[in-house]
Amino acid sequence: MQLRRLRARHLIGLGGALSAVAVAMGLSAPATAAATNTTVSTSSGSTGPVAVHKVASQASADASTYWTPERMRNAKPMDRVLDRRAVETAGSGSVVRGLPTVVAPTVSSLTDVLPLAVPQLGGPWTEGGAVRKTTGRVFFTFQGGDASCSGSAVTSANRSVVITAGHCVKYQGSWHKNWVFVPAYRDGDRPYGTWPARVTLTTPQWQRSEDLDYDVGAAVVSTRNGRRLIDVVGGQGIAFNQARGQTMYSFGYPAEGSYDGERLIYCSGLTLPDLLGSTDQGLPCTMTGGSSGGPWFLRFNESTGTGVVNSVNSFTYTLVPNVMFGPYFGTEAQRLYRTAEAR
Repeated sequence: MQLRRLRARHLIGLGGALSAVAVAMGLSAPATAAATNTTVSTSSGSTGPVAVHKVASQASADASTYWTPERMRNAKPMDRVLDRRAVETAGSGSVVRGLPTVVAPTVSSLTDVLPLAVPQLGGPWTEGGAVRKTTGRVFFTFQGGDASCSGSAVTSANRSVVITAGHCVKYQGSWHKNWVFVPAYRDGDRPYGTWPARVTLTTPQWQRSEDLDYDVGAAVVSTRNGRRLIDVVGGQGIAFNQARGQTMYSFGYPAEGSYDGERLIYCSGLTLPDLLGSTDQGLPCTMTGGSSGGPWFLRFNESTGTGVVNSVNSFTYTLVPNVMFGPYFGTEAQRLYRTAEAR
Protein backbone atom coordinates (compact mmCIF):
# COMPACT_ATOMS: atom_id res chain seq x y z
CA MET A 1 0.00 0.00 0.00
CA GLN A 2 1.46 3.32 -1.08
CA LEU A 3 2.33 5.92 1.55
CA ARG A 4 1.25 9.45 0.78
CA ARG A 5 0.46 12.82 2.31
CA LEU A 6 4.14 13.28 3.19
CA ARG A 7 4.37 16.45 5.26
CA ALA A 8 0.63 16.85 5.36
CA ARG A 9 -0.68 18.26 8.61
CA HIS A 10 -4.03 18.03 10.35
CA LEU A 11 -5.82 21.20 11.38
CA ILE A 12 -7.09 19.87 14.70
CA GLY A 13 -6.76 22.18 17.73
CA LEU A 14 -5.14 21.07 21.00
CA GLY A 15 -4.11 22.73 24.22
CA GLY A 16 -1.40 21.95 26.65
CA ALA A 17 -0.52 18.50 27.89
CA LEU A 18 1.44 16.54 25.24
CA SER A 19 5.11 16.07 26.13
CA ALA A 20 7.78 16.89 23.56
CA VAL A 21 9.23 13.40 23.94
CA ALA A 22 5.94 11.68 23.16
CA VAL A 23 5.40 13.87 20.12
CA ALA A 24 8.90 13.29 18.77
CA MET A 25 8.53 9.52 19.14
CA GLY A 26 5.02 9.47 17.66
CA LEU A 27 3.55 7.63 20.66
CA SER A 28 -0.10 6.69 20.42
CA ALA A 29 -2.77 8.23 22.61
CA PRO A 30 -3.71 6.65 25.94
CA ALA A 31 -6.85 4.55 26.21
CA THR A 32 -10.12 6.37 26.74
CA ALA A 33 -11.64 6.62 30.20
CA ALA A 34 -13.76 3.81 31.56
CA ALA A 35 -16.76 6.15 31.65
CA THR A 36 -17.22 5.64 27.92
CA ASN A 37 -17.33 2.60 25.68
CA THR A 38 -16.92 1.84 22.00
CA THR A 39 -19.34 -0.21 19.93
CA VAL A 40 -19.50 -0.99 16.25
CA SER A 41 -22.57 -0.54 14.11
CA THR A 42 -24.05 -3.36 12.07
CA SER A 43 -24.08 -1.35 8.85
CA SER A 44 -23.37 -3.56 5.89
CA GLY A 45 -20.59 -2.97 3.37
CA SER A 46 -17.47 -4.65 2.08
CA THR A 47 -15.14 -2.14 3.72
CA GLY A 48 -16.32 -2.84 7.26
CA PRO A 49 -18.78 -1.31 9.70
CA VAL A 50 -18.98 2.34 10.69
CA ALA A 51 -17.09 2.92 13.95
CA VAL A 52 -19.45 4.07 16.70
CA HIS A 53 -18.39 5.37 20.11
CA LYS A 54 -21.13 5.50 22.72
CA VAL A 55 -20.72 8.12 25.46
CA ALA A 56 -21.96 7.27 28.96
CA SER A 57 -24.90 9.44 30.07
CA GLN A 58 -23.02 10.97 33.00
CA ALA A 59 -19.95 11.72 30.85
CA SER A 60 -22.18 13.47 28.31
CA ALA A 61 -23.82 15.55 31.03
CA ASP A 62 -20.46 16.44 32.58
CA ALA A 63 -19.15 17.70 29.23
CA SER A 64 -21.58 20.62 29.23
CA THR A 65 -20.29 21.95 32.55
CA TYR A 66 -16.65 21.16 31.78
CA TRP A 67 -16.42 23.81 29.08
CA THR A 68 -16.06 27.09 30.91
CA PRO A 69 -15.40 30.30 28.92
CA GLU A 70 -11.77 30.17 30.05
CA ARG A 71 -11.27 26.61 28.79
CA MET A 72 -12.80 27.53 25.43
CA ARG A 73 -10.53 30.56 25.09
CA ASN A 74 -7.44 28.52 25.93
CA ALA A 75 -8.02 25.62 23.50
CA LYS A 76 -5.05 25.77 21.10
CA PRO A 77 -4.38 24.23 17.69
CA MET A 78 -2.43 20.98 17.73
CA ASP A 79 0.08 22.39 15.24
CA ARG A 80 1.53 24.55 18.01
CA VAL A 81 2.17 21.45 20.09
CA LEU A 82 3.29 19.09 17.33
CA ASP A 83 5.45 21.74 15.62
CA ARG A 84 3.85 20.83 12.29
CA ARG A 85 5.42 17.39 12.28
CA ALA A 86 5.14 15.35 9.11
CA VAL A 87 2.17 13.03 8.79
CA GLU A 88 2.32 9.91 6.62
CA THR A 89 -0.87 8.00 5.93
CA ALA A 90 -1.53 4.89 3.92
CA GLY A 91 -4.31 5.72 1.50
CA SER A 92 -6.63 3.33 -0.25
CA GLY A 93 -6.05 4.87 -3.68
CA SER A 94 -9.74 5.26 -4.48
CA VAL A 95 -13.02 6.32 -2.93
CA VAL A 96 -16.11 4.19 -3.50
CA ARG A 97 -18.84 6.04 -5.39
CA GLY A 98 -22.52 5.31 -5.66
CA LEU A 99 -25.59 7.12 -6.93
CA PRO A 100 -25.65 10.91 -6.48
CA THR A 101 -27.77 11.75 -3.44
CA VAL A 102 -28.86 15.11 -2.01
CA VAL A 103 -30.63 15.66 1.31
CA ALA A 104 -32.16 19.16 1.28
CA PRO A 105 -31.67 21.58 4.19
CA THR A 106 -34.48 22.06 6.70
CA VAL A 107 -33.84 25.78 7.08
CA SER A 108 -35.05 26.83 3.60
CA SER A 109 -35.70 25.49 0.12
CA LEU A 110 -32.68 24.63 -2.00
CA THR A 111 -32.15 26.71 -5.15
CA ASP A 112 -29.24 27.28 -7.49
CA VAL A 113 -27.87 30.80 -6.97
CA LEU A 114 -24.89 32.47 -8.60
CA PRO A 115 -22.20 33.26 -6.02
CA LEU A 116 -21.86 36.91 -5.09
CA ALA A 117 -18.22 36.92 -4.02
CA VAL A 118 -15.91 34.26 -5.51
CA PRO A 119 -13.16 33.62 -4.72
CA GLN A 120 -12.56 34.38 -1.04
CA LEU A 121 -9.35 33.08 0.54
CA GLY A 122 -10.35 33.47 4.18
CA GLY A 123 -12.37 36.35 5.52
CA PRO A 124 -15.01 36.88 8.23
CA TRP A 125 -18.55 35.88 7.31
CA THR A 126 -20.68 39.03 7.57
CA GLU A 127 -23.74 38.06 5.53
CA GLY A 128 -25.69 36.35 8.33
CA GLY A 129 -28.20 33.73 7.24
CA ALA A 130 -28.66 30.15 8.42
CA VAL A 131 -24.99 29.22 8.14
CA ARG A 132 -24.19 31.39 11.15
CA LYS A 133 -26.54 29.27 13.29
CA THR A 134 -25.79 25.83 11.88
CA THR A 135 -21.98 26.16 11.94
CA GLY A 136 -20.22 26.03 15.29
CA ARG A 137 -17.10 25.27 17.23
CA VAL A 138 -16.42 21.76 18.47
CA PHE A 139 -14.59 21.38 21.78
CA PHE A 140 -13.12 18.22 23.33
CA THR A 141 -10.19 16.92 25.33
CA PHE A 142 -7.43 14.86 23.73
CA GLN A 143 -4.54 13.34 25.68
CA GLY A 144 -5.30 15.63 28.61
CA GLY A 145 -5.42 18.86 26.58
CA ASP A 146 -8.31 21.10 25.60
CA ALA A 147 -8.89 21.18 21.86
CA SER A 148 -11.16 22.72 19.23
CA CYS A 149 -12.45 21.94 15.75
CA SER A 150 -15.48 23.04 13.73
CA GLY A 151 -18.69 21.34 12.63
CA SER A 152 -22.11 21.75 11.05
CA ALA A 153 -25.65 20.75 12.02
CA VAL A 154 -27.24 18.84 9.14
CA THR A 155 -30.73 17.62 8.32
CA SER A 156 -31.22 14.12 9.73
CA ALA A 157 -33.96 11.73 10.79
CA ASN A 158 -33.10 12.12 14.48
CA ARG A 159 -32.60 15.91 14.09
CA SER A 160 -29.42 15.68 16.14
CA VAL A 161 -26.45 15.09 13.77
CA VAL A 162 -23.29 17.20 13.52
CA ILE A 163 -20.86 16.52 10.65
CA THR A 164 -17.16 17.15 11.24
CA ALA A 165 -13.75 15.62 10.43
CA GLY A 166 -12.74 12.14 11.55
CA HIS A 167 -9.77 13.44 13.54
CA CYS A 168 -12.16 15.75 15.40
CA VAL A 169 -13.81 12.71 17.03
CA LYS A 170 -10.92 10.21 17.17
CA TYR A 171 -7.16 10.54 16.73
CA GLN A 172 -4.10 8.38 17.39
CA GLY A 173 -6.25 5.51 18.61
CA SER A 174 -8.22 7.57 21.12
CA TRP A 175 -11.82 8.75 21.03
CA HIS A 176 -12.03 12.33 22.29
CA LYS A 177 -13.69 13.09 25.62
CA ASN A 178 -15.86 16.01 26.78
CA TRP A 179 -17.07 16.45 23.18
CA VAL A 180 -19.50 19.35 22.66
CA PHE A 181 -20.88 21.39 19.75
CA VAL A 182 -21.44 25.14 20.21
CA PRO A 183 -23.48 26.52 17.28
CA ALA A 184 -23.06 30.20 16.35
CA TYR A 185 -20.09 30.62 18.69
CA ARG A 186 -18.78 34.21 18.62
CA ASP A 187 -16.28 35.86 20.97
CA GLY A 188 -17.16 33.46 23.77
CA ASP A 189 -20.93 33.81 23.37
CA ARG A 190 -23.07 30.66 23.08
CA PRO A 191 -26.46 31.99 21.90
CA TYR A 192 -27.89 28.50 21.29
CA GLY A 193 -26.20 26.69 24.14
CA THR A 194 -23.73 23.82 24.44
CA TRP A 195 -24.68 20.43 22.98
CA PRO A 196 -22.75 17.40 24.32
CA ALA A 197 -22.34 14.28 22.19
CA ARG A 198 -24.01 11.04 23.24
CA VAL A 199 -22.48 9.18 20.27
CA THR A 200 -19.48 9.94 18.04
CA LEU A 201 -18.75 8.10 14.79
CA THR A 202 -16.19 7.85 12.02
CA THR A 203 -15.57 5.85 8.86
CA PRO A 204 -14.03 2.36 9.05
CA GLN A 205 -11.03 3.60 7.05
CA TRP A 206 -10.29 6.37 9.56
CA GLN A 207 -10.90 3.96 12.45
CA ARG A 208 -8.58 1.36 10.97
CA SER A 209 -5.64 3.36 9.59
CA GLU A 210 -6.46 7.11 9.76
CA ASP A 211 -6.71 7.26 5.99
CA LEU A 212 -7.06 10.94 5.08
CA ASP A 213 -9.27 10.07 2.10
CA TYR A 214 -11.93 9.15 4.69
CA ASP A 215 -11.31 11.80 7.34
CA VAL A 216 -15.01 12.24 8.09
CA GLY A 217 -16.69 12.16 11.49
CA ALA A 218 -20.11 12.74 13.01
CA ALA A 219 -21.72 13.23 16.39
CA VAL A 220 -25.23 12.66 17.64
CA VAL A 221 -25.84 15.28 20.32
CA SER A 222 -28.14 15.05 23.33
CA THR A 223 -31.35 17.00 23.64
CA ARG A 224 -31.20 20.31 25.49
CA ASN A 225 -34.14 21.48 27.60
CA GLY A 226 -36.22 18.84 25.84
CA ARG A 227 -35.41 20.14 22.35
CA ARG A 228 -33.30 18.64 19.57
CA LEU A 229 -30.49 20.50 17.84
CA ILE A 230 -32.14 20.88 14.42
CA ASP A 231 -35.33 22.15 16.06
CA VAL A 232 -33.28 24.99 17.58
CA VAL A 233 -30.75 26.00 14.88
CA GLY A 234 -32.02 24.28 11.71
CA GLY A 235 -30.07 21.86 9.56
CA GLN A 236 -28.06 22.24 6.36
CA GLY A 237 -28.42 19.78 3.52
CA ILE A 238 -25.85 17.11 2.75
CA ALA A 239 -24.84 15.50 -0.56
CA PHE A 240 -22.87 12.44 -1.67
CA ASN A 241 -21.31 11.17 -4.91
CA GLN A 242 -21.40 14.57 -6.59
CA ALA A 243 -19.38 15.82 -9.56
CA ARG A 244 -15.95 17.23 -8.78
CA GLY A 245 -14.57 20.61 -9.78
CA GLN A 246 -17.50 22.72 -8.60
CA THR A 247 -17.67 26.06 -6.79
CA MET A 248 -17.78 25.50 -3.05
CA TYR A 249 -17.89 27.53 0.15
CA SER A 250 -15.94 26.46 3.23
CA PHE A 251 -16.60 27.63 6.81
CA GLY A 252 -14.80 27.17 10.10
CA TYR A 253 -13.25 28.65 13.21
CA PRO A 254 -9.48 28.81 12.55
CA ALA A 255 -7.48 29.62 15.68
CA GLU A 256 -3.87 29.79 14.51
CA GLY A 257 -1.75 32.50 12.90
CA SER A 258 -3.81 35.59 12.12
CA TYR A 259 -7.03 33.90 13.31
CA ASP A 260 -8.15 33.63 16.93
CA GLY A 261 -11.02 31.11 16.74
CA GLU A 262 -13.54 33.65 17.98
CA ARG A 263 -15.45 34.28 14.77
CA LEU A 264 -16.77 32.44 11.73
CA ILE A 265 -14.42 32.56 8.71
CA TYR A 266 -15.13 31.40 5.15
CA CYS A 267 -13.43 30.66 1.84
CA SER A 268 -15.01 30.22 -1.58
CA GLY A 269 -13.84 29.21 -5.02
CA LEU A 270 -13.50 26.40 -7.53
CA THR A 271 -12.35 23.06 -6.11
CA LEU A 272 -9.17 21.52 -7.49
CA PRO A 273 -7.94 17.93 -7.76
CA ASP A 274 -5.16 16.84 -5.40
CA LEU A 275 -2.28 16.62 -7.85
CA LEU A 276 -0.12 14.86 -5.25
CA GLY A 277 -2.06 11.65 -5.78
CA SER A 278 -5.05 11.42 -3.46
CA THR A 279 -8.79 11.39 -4.12
CA ASP A 280 -9.32 14.52 -1.99
CA GLN A 281 -10.28 17.95 -3.28
CA GLY A 282 -8.49 21.25 -2.72
CA LEU A 283 -9.90 24.73 -2.18
CA PRO A 284 -7.75 27.89 -2.19
CA CYS A 285 -8.02 28.97 1.45
CA THR A 286 -5.85 30.41 4.23
CA MET A 287 -7.77 28.95 7.18
CA THR A 288 -5.60 27.28 9.81
CA GLY A 289 -5.78 24.94 12.83
CA GLY A 290 -9.18 24.83 14.52
CA SER A 291 -11.09 24.99 11.23
CA SER A 292 -10.97 21.19 10.80
CA GLY A 293 -14.41 19.68 10.37
CA GLY A 294 -15.95 22.90 9.12
CA PRO A 295 -18.42 22.34 6.25
CA TRP A 296 -17.84 22.69 2.51
CA PHE A 297 -21.05 23.63 0.70
CA LEU A 298 -22.31 23.02 -2.81
CA ARG A 299 -25.17 25.16 -4.15
CA PHE A 300 -24.57 27.69 -1.40
CA ASN A 301 -26.92 30.68 -1.31
CA GLU A 302 -25.21 33.70 0.24
CA SER A 303 -28.52 35.45 0.82
CA THR A 304 -30.06 32.67 2.92
CA GLY A 305 -26.83 31.04 4.13
CA THR A 306 -27.96 27.58 3.05
CA GLY A 307 -26.53 24.80 0.92
CA VAL A 308 -25.55 21.13 0.99
CA VAL A 309 -22.49 19.90 2.86
CA ASN A 310 -20.22 17.97 0.49
CA SER A 311 -16.87 17.84 2.32
CA VAL A 312 -15.13 19.16 5.43
CA ASN A 313 -11.87 20.95 6.18
CA SER A 314 -9.29 18.22 6.73
CA PHE A 315 -5.63 19.03 6.09
CA THR A 316 -3.07 21.12 4.25
CA TYR A 317 0.28 20.33 2.66
CA THR A 318 3.37 22.15 3.82
CA LEU A 319 4.49 22.08 0.17
CA VAL A 320 1.18 23.51 -1.13
CA PRO A 321 0.50 26.68 0.88
CA ASN A 322 -2.91 28.35 1.09
CA VAL A 323 -4.88 25.36 -0.17
CA MET A 324 -7.26 23.48 2.12
CA PHE A 325 -8.02 19.83 1.33
CA GLY A 326 -11.18 17.91 2.13
CA PRO A 327 -12.31 14.29 1.60
CA TYR A 328 -14.63 13.34 -1.23
CA PHE A 329 -18.08 12.46 0.13
CA GLY A 330 -18.69 9.09 -1.50
CA THR A 331 -20.50 5.96 -0.38
CA GLU A 332 -18.57 5.57 2.90
CA ALA A 333 -19.39 9.11 4.01
CA GLN A 334 -23.02 8.39 3.14
CA ARG A 335 -22.99 5.22 5.26
CA LEU A 336 -21.56 7.22 8.14
CA TYR A 337 -24.34 9.80 7.86
CA ARG A 338 -27.06 7.15 7.62
CA THR A 339 -25.68 5.36 10.68
CA ALA A 340 -25.57 8.61 12.67
CA GLU A 341 -29.12 9.65 11.84
CA ALA A 342 -30.42 6.24 12.92
CA ARG A 343 -28.89 6.49 16.41
